[in-house]
Amino acid sequence: MLLATSMSVPTGWAIVLGLGVLWVLLGLYWGKKAKDSEDFMLAGRKVGLSLGSATSMATWVTSNTTMLAPVFALSLGVWGMVAYSTASFGLLLFALFAVRIRKILPQGVTAGDFFRQRYGRAGWCLFLLITMLYSLSWLVSMAIAGGDLMMVLAGIPFLQGMTLILVVCVLYTLFGGMYAVIGTDFIQSVIILIGIVFIGILAATQLDFDAAYNHLQTYQPSLVKIIMPAALLAVFNNMLFGFGEVFHNNVWWSRAFAMRKDVAPKAFFLAGLLWFPIPIAAGFIALAAGPLEINIVDINQTGPAVASAVMGNAGFGAMAGVLILIVLFCSMASSIDSLLAATSDLLIKDVHEGLFHGKLNEQGFRKVSTLVIIGVGVVAWLLAAPHWPIIQALFISGPLVGSLIWPVIAGLFWKRINRALVLAGIVTGCALGVTAYFMLGWFTASLVGAGISMLFTIAARWIRPSSRFELVKTPIATP
Repeated sequence: MLLATSMSVPTGWAIVLGLGVLWVLLGLYWGKKAKDSEDFMLAGRKVGLSLGSATSMATWVTSNTTMLAPVFALSLGVWGMVAYSTASFGLLLFALFAVRIRKILPQGVTAGDFFRQRYGRAGWCLFLLITMLYSLSWLVSMAIAGGDLMMVLAGIPFLQGMTLILVVCVLYTLFGGMYAVIGTDFIQSVIILIGIVFIGILAATQLDFDAAYNHLQTYQPSLVKIIMPAALLAVFNNMLFGFGEVFHNNVWWSRAFAMRKDVAPKAFFLAGLLWFPIPIAAGFIALAAGPLEINIVDINQTGPAVASAVMGNAGFGAMAGVLILIVLFCSMASSIDSLLAATSDLLIKDVHEGLFHGKLNEQGFRKVSTLVIIGVGVVAWLLAAPHWPIIQALFISGPLVGSLIWPVIAGLFWKRINRALVLAGIVTGCALGVTAYFMLGWFTASLVGAGISMLFTIAARWIRPSSRFELVKTPIATP
């Protein structure tokens, strides 16, 4: 359904193509700074506080935040808003981990460096399998959101809109690497913050809060209930999902390695603080749908539909769709580019050079990285084409990443641990968590996965732990 305040199809194409050309040109410009493979992957290991905070915050403000947080609010109410905001705790805690990571792996390149040394080849392979599955699910959910966004705001068919957004992100990522990712993230983070605050203020000015509360109490009472079991489960499930995602994923480890040592903890903590209110603001906009008599035809499109109606009511007319498209496009691009870069780093350094003992010179690295980034984009497109519901596309991986929370924490700080028992906990947590996803619901999956893994990890500290272990504080050699 094309909203009354939406732009024309040619305008939608023009805006996205214009933004795409801008990001690609910036990627080419910033990519000139990358003199070798380490520069391409880690931006010279000298990223400062402003860029470090901006890229972390913008990467976490995904299309899932701007598109899925309103879905949470519309289906789970006030607790849904809080549930999504708890993902910020992952960034806040990772600020503490960044200190430890930089201390024990001063020349680390990927998260795989840690898992290979701490849990051996078997743990390394298990980590790579889980993180690849998760990264693909995250990419697919964002591609779906991008297609939905183009469809609801500009009437562009789903497949065409999804394809355009993926192509733009693939192009500027392969041209500029981490330099392009971080530079564009800084611009995108400013646009995102200004846009969400602006739309939130417009929604607040159009609402009579007493009347809105009475409306919800009368027609949607479950959305304002203090006790709503599914919503309360979702709070803890999403918090653990956020912990698992940040603690294990190379998107965040690569940023910890790319930032200056003294900057990393401050940047992650500041990013977490900046990110926390964004899902609440997006959820608040969704809760305004009923009181403002906005008809939601497709729950996946709640965010842009309500924002477009609110801006249309404020007199912005056709400009409403334009502004929303720019903000949401930035939120998607800032995460897709980061995932493409981080995933390609893992495939090259850990899979190609590590598992398969491949050797790459600097020229060969750029050729292979180009092929890998394009390949990841194509796979994401193929998986997103069936147009799955966003929640299904993302939270099916919840128990996988949730099962890695405790092994990461224990591996960073405990000297003695039973590796085999920890890995058994990861596998068992993944299996039972996925089972819970299908039998109980998506809002239980991460809880089950993290809980089972925690029990195994604690047991591994006391049941036949290995001899004292020290992580190597030198550059990781290719096995």
